[in-house]
Parts: sequence; C-alpha cells; structure tokens
Amino acid sequence: MVSYSAHAEILIGVSAAMTGRLAWIGEQGQRGAEMAVADINAEGGVLGQRVRIIAVDDFCDPEQAVAVAKKLVADGVVLVVGHYCSGASIPASKVYEAAGVLQISPGSTNPLLTEQGRANVFRVIGRDDAQGIVAGNYLADHWGNKKIAILHDGTTYGRGLADETKKQLKKRGMTDTIYEAYSPEKNDYSIEIAALKAAKVAVVYVGGYHAEVALMVRAAHDQGYAVQFISGDALATEEFALIAGPAAEGTLFTFSADARRTPQAARVVERFRAENFEPAGYTLLSYGAVQAWAQALKEAGSLEVHEVIASLRGHSFDTVLGRIDFDDKGDLTVQSWVWYIWKGGEYVPLE
Repeated sequence: MVSYSAHAEILIGVSAAMTGRLAWIGEQGQRGAEMAVADINAEGGVLGQRVRIIAVDDFCDPEQAVAVAKKLVADGVVLVVGHYCSGASIPASKVYEAAGVLQISPGSTNPLLTEQGRANVFRVIGRDDAQGIVAGNYLADHWGNKKIAILHDGTTYGRGLADETKKQLKKRGMTDTIYEAYSPEKNDYSIEIAALKAAKVAVVYVGGYHAEVALMVRAAHDQGYAVQFISGDALATEEFALIAGPAAEGTLFTFSADARRTPQAARVVERFRAENFEPAGYTLLSYGAVQAWAQALKEAGSLEVHEVIASLRGHSFDTVLGRIDFDDKGDLTVQSWVWYIWKGGEYVPLE
C-alpha cells in the first residue's frame, strides 16, 4: 500500500498518450487535470495539503501503460487520472489495485475496465455497450435498406466499439455488408476506401481513433465517393478536422454531452479560452474526474483508499460535467451519449 505520511503534498498522476498520433487527446487530459488542481490549490488544497500532478506518457500502449503505472506507484501517487485508451487502462488497473491507488479514467469506454471488479477503478465517461446501442440504432433507423460497413482497428477500444455496434444491428434484424479490421497508423487508406466504393457501401461505421478515420474520410472525398462516415467518441478532437480538411464536413460521431455548453462549466471554459486553449473533447472530463476525487476526499476526511472509494460510491458530486454519481462498478449511474456532426472545422450537436 502507498504510504501517505511521507508526502508534504498529495501527488496524483495523469497518464495518456502525450506523444504520437494521440498527443492532442493526451494534452486535453493533462490540461484539464492541471487546471482542476490549480483551482483546488487556490482554495487551500484538500485535507490541508496542496496537490501536485505527475504526468506520464503511456503511448496508448498496454506494455508502456503498465510501466508508467509502476512508476506512478513508486512516486507515491494516490490517484491516477487516466488512462485514456482502454487498451492502456485495463492492464494498468491491475497495478493500481495491488498498490491501493485510485484510478479514474476520463476516456476509457470499453466495458471490461469496470467489469473486472476492481474496487479502485472509476470512470467519468460512458461505456461502449451503451454507445454501441446508440450507434446501432441510428444505423438501423437511417440506413436500414443500404449497404453498411463496420470497420475496426483491432484495438481494445476500436474492436470493442465496433462489436457492440454490430451486436445492436443484429438485434434490429440487420447484418452489416462488410465487417473487417484495418491496420492503424498508416498514412493512406485509399485502397481500403476504393474497395468500399466498389462494393457500393453507403455508410461506414469505424471503431477506431481520429487520425485514421480522418485519413479515410479524406480518401473518400478525394475519390469523389459520397459515403457517410460514422464513428465514436475518439473523434472529439480538433485534430480530426485538421487532418481531414474540408472532407470532415458532415462526419457523425457519438460523445458525452458537451460540458462546454453548460452553466456549471462556463467559468472554467472561459479561463481555458483566455489561455488560447479550447477545452474540447476530454479536457472537462479530466477536470471533472479531479473534482469528484477532491470532493470525495473531503467527504471521507481521509486519504485512506478504502474510505475514499466508499465516499466516491456513497455521494453525488457537483462538477463541470454536472452532478455525477458512481455505481458499485465505478461507472456513472447516468450515461449520456449524444450525436455530433463536424461543421466548419468544429463539432456541434446534431439537430
């Protein structure tokens, strides 16, 4: 177990992909946590102690996630805000459980993260079994008589989301025309898109990360292929539009309700924008994760992990995400998946 008495300050970790193709999302998570900690410290910290962040780069990789998890434990953190990728969060969660360290993920949506039964694991985003139902229903309702393709990148997140969407389509009495994996981290997907075009696919659902989806969308645009792309929460980063260019227009995806548009987040959003940083995507989810932890700590009046876990499960928390509650698995009791569309270089709610 972590020894707390040696610390003059409370240490928390932030783990995500800080470099590489998902660095934009990693930055969102880090910036959100950093501002939350700054606000907490400005109000006197928690339990009379200041909070300090240790940020680490897990590269969205399972092995690296375990390595940085062990580093954070050795450094003496009591909380990890992360990881973002489900494929990183799930193996890292075992390390944190053994060390008595809390884990609150702002971005890992694969159901397995909380289905493992680890008491120390929470998340402030919904699950893919719920997200997949929303996506599958939308596909069935709008493209029930068209050819549908479901693609995935083979990752824990991407394949999991694709499978949940396919499962819901089947429940609706439909079968996808194409279901297959693609290789992530390629620089061009023209061949894959040409094959979909030849098959006369009308709509493509992609379980994967934003960079690859952006390249697919751009390839379709370049080929004059008017296909509808739909994806999941990983598209909630402005880098998607930067990579896709004008082809991003009209792309649909599901994500949590946008906290930037709510009164409880207005002050925080204004401060981010004053720093020329748009708090899109996972920024406010990360901020909210830190808020919930700090409030649970105050309610518990202790850093002892079992008491903080009980506090997280036994109270409601007022955050930039609104009022949130956790169930016995560590999931949100209310999950809200909302449709968004890319318009003019930004994503807005689908009307």
